Amino acid sequence: QVQLVESGGGLVQAGGSLRLSCAASGGTFSNYDVRWFRQAPGKEREFVAAIIWRGGSTYYADSVKGRFTISRDNAKNTVYLQMNSLKPEDTAVYYCNANLGIMTYWGQGTQITVSS
Repeated sequence: QVQLVESGGGLVQAGGSLRLSCAASGGTFSNYDVRWFRQAPGKEREFVAAIIWRGGSTYYADSVKGRFTISRDNAKNTVYLQMNSLKPEDTAVYYCNANLGIMTYWGQGTQITVSS
């Protein structure tokens, strides 16, 4: 059973940067596709970024492309989301999701608040 713990959230001014971490335990994290999602108040959860374990391809939502970067350190069992040029509309709870076949795991989420 893989457990995911997100960290790195907080309050930042518009234009600032944050780096989120998703640390995994209980499994071989390097074999998992990992995605970040976010959910703003009153809105549905939406895809932000993904990193695929086979080949390391990355994918981004159009709204974050060019500003966010997803990466992984398999030795540390951790996936990162570097967020630059943050905007107030990036304010949300950010969730880490890991998939391997039919198995899927979610973290508890971390709050990002971007002030204008």
